[in-house]
Amino acid sequence: MIIGLTGGIASGKSTVSALLVNKGARLVDADVIAREVMLPGHEVLAAAAKQFGKEILFSDGTLNRAKLGEIVFQDPVALQTLNNLTHPAIRQEIKNRMYSMEQEEPKRLIIVDIPLLFESGLETLFHEIVVVYVPREVQIARLMERNRLSLEEAEARLNAQMDIEQKRNKADYIIDNSGDLAYTEQQVAVFWDRLGLS
Repeated sequence: MIIGLTGGIASGKSTVSALLVNKGARLVDADVIAREVMLPGHEVLAAAAKQFGKEILFSDGTLNRAKLGEIVFQDPVALQTLNNLTHPAIRQEIKNRMYSMEQEEPKRLIIVDIPLLFESGLETLFHEIVVVYVPREVQIARLMERNRLSLEEAEARLNAQMDIEQKRNKADYIIDNSGDLAYTEQQVAVFWDRLGLS
C-alpha cells in the first residue's frame, strides 16, 4: 500500500514519517530527492543557475539555498519558474522509487512524504493521503524558530503553499501534530492499527 503524506511547512511531516518508519514502513522523501536534483553535476541545478544566475551558487558549485530562497519566496513568478525546472525531475524520481519499493515488498506500507502533494496534483498516485496538521499560527512560530526567519519571511513561505486548512479538508486522514510527541505517537499508532499493519 502506498500512502501520500503531506502538510504545511513546519507542520512536522518528518516527525510523523519517522514514527511510521520506526513501525516498519518504507519512506520516499520528496525533500531528499529535491536536494539530490540540486547537487553539483545534476542537470536541474545547471538549469536553475542558468535561469537565476551564478549568484545562487557558492564558489565550489554547490547551491546557496539562502540566496535562491531570497529570490523565489518574494516573487511568485520566480517560484513558479523554479518549480517548473525542478518538479518534473522530482516527480519522476518519486514514482521510480515508490514503484520499485512496491515491487520489492508488496505487503509493506510505503509512505511518500511530499510537501506540495496537492499543489502538484499528485493525489491520484496514492491509496490514501494523510495530512499532518498544525494551525497556521503554530506553523509560523515553528518556522521562525527553526529557520530564524522574521514574521514577514515566515508568512511569505507559508503564502507560497496551499493553506493548511485547505489541505486538512482534502485529507483522507489527519494527524494533528500541534501537541507533544506522545500525542502524535498515539495518533500514528491508531492510524497504523487502522491499516491492519500491527
